[in-house]
Amino acid sequence: MEVFNNRPGFCPSCGSILPPLQVKGNVFCYNCKQEFSPDVYIGETSEYTIHFNSFDPSKISKKITQKSEETEADGPVVERKCPKCGNDKMSYATLQLRSADEGQTVFFTCLKCKYKESENS
Repeated sequence: MEVFNNRPGFCPSCGSILPPLQVKGNVFCYNCKQEFSPDVYIGETSEYTIHFNSFDPSKISKKITQKSEETEADGPVVERKCPKCGNDKMSYATLQLRSADEGQTVFFTCLKCKYKESENS
């Protein structure tokens, strides 16, 4: 018994949106569990647009220079004196290497000589 207006993609019995049409088989309404033939989609149209990326070589050179600048620091930079060269700027990264009830391990890297040291906090 069809109670609702028969619109493509909607259940004629309860008015719910029907699931997408599969390659084989009928369509089952999620709401009222009735089975319908694929004819319930007759008259429905789909439209789509494909956008292709354009190639801009100037953007690539900017990204390369940005990445080379980013490789200087392995993380946030702090004021910490390097024990090897005396530079006062080091970057750091943290990891939880020990059990959860103990502190993290902090890895420091000198921005000048790339000396690495770790500290358990």
